[in-house]
Amino acid sequence: MPGFEEKYNRKRYRASYGTTVMSIALVLFMLGLFALIVFHARKLSQYIRENIGVSVMLKENAGPKSVLAFRHQLDTLPAVKSTELITSDAAAKKLADDLGEDFVGFLGYNPLPTTIVLHLNAPYTVDDSVAALTQWIRRNNIVREVDYQQSMVEMVNRNLARAGRILLGFSLILLLISVVLIYNTIRLAVYSRRLLIKSMLLVGATQTFIRKPFIISGLLQGLLGGAIAVTGLAAVLFFAQQKIPEVTVLSDLWFIVVIFAGVVVFGMMITWLSNFFAVKKYLKFNSDALY
Repeated sequence: MPGFEEKYNRKRYRASYGTTVMSIALVLFMLGLFALIVFHARKLSQYIRENIGVSVMLKENAGPKSVLAFRHQLDTLPAVKSTELITSDAAAKKLADDLGEDFVGFLGYNPLPTTIVLHLNAPYTVDDSVAALTQWIRRNNIVREVDYQQSMVEMVNRNLARAGRILLGFSLILLLISVVLIYNTIRLAVYSRRLLIKSMLLVGATQTFIRKPFIISGLLQGLLGGAIAVTGLAAVLFFAQQKIPEVTVLSDLWFIVVIFAGVVVFGMMITWLSNFFAVKKYLKFNSDALY
C-alpha cells in the first residue's frame, strides 16, 4: 500500500510539474510573440520613414561635375541615408515605358529635369527636420525645385506616434498579466506541497534548506517553459517568413536572438521570485491556517 501511494503521489507531482511548465510556456510564448510584433512594428515604422523620398530637381544648365559634386555633398549629410541620381534621359525613358509612347518625339524636347532622390534616416523624417533640410538644399544655385509630400510625412508621423502609444500600453498590460499568471501558477503548485513544507519545519529544517529545492525547481520550470516558448516563436517566425517574404526585410537576427534570450531569462527570473515568495508565505503559516 505505501508503495502504491508513493507512486501515485509521484505521478501526481509529475503531472502538476508538467502543467506548471506548460502554463509558463504559454504565457511566455504570448509575451514573446507580442515582443516580436512590437519589434517588427518598430522596424516597419523605420522602413516606412526611410522610404519617403525627397525629390531635388536640378536646373537644365547644371553640368555633370556640378551634379556629382552636389550629390556627394548630400551623401555626407547625417540626415541622408542614400541618394539616387535620375538623369533627364533616364526619367524620360521610364516615363515613355509607363505611357507606352515616345512623348519626347511628340513634344520635340525632354521636359523632365535631372533629379536627385533623397532617402532620409528615420530620426530626420520629422516635419521640422525635413523642412530645415529642404530649405538648406534650395540655397544651392543648381537646384530648381525641392519636392516632398509634406502631408504624407505628417500623416505617417502622426499615425506611427499613435500606434507606438497603443503598443506601449498593451506591452505594459501584457507584462503585468504575465507576471500575475506565472505567480499564481507557481503559488498553486507550492500550495499543493504546503504540508510537506510544514513537516520539514517541524523536524528542524531551516528556511533556506526548505526554500532551496523549490527555487531550483522554479528555475528549471522557467528554463523549460522558456525553451518551449522560444521553439514556438521560432516556428511562428519561420512560417511567417514563408507566407509573407516581406517580413525578412524587417527582421534583424541580433534583435530576434535578444528577444528569445529575454523570454528565457524573464521566465527563469519570474519563476525564481514566484517560488521564493510563495514558499516564504507558507513558511509563516501556522498549522490551522494550512488546512
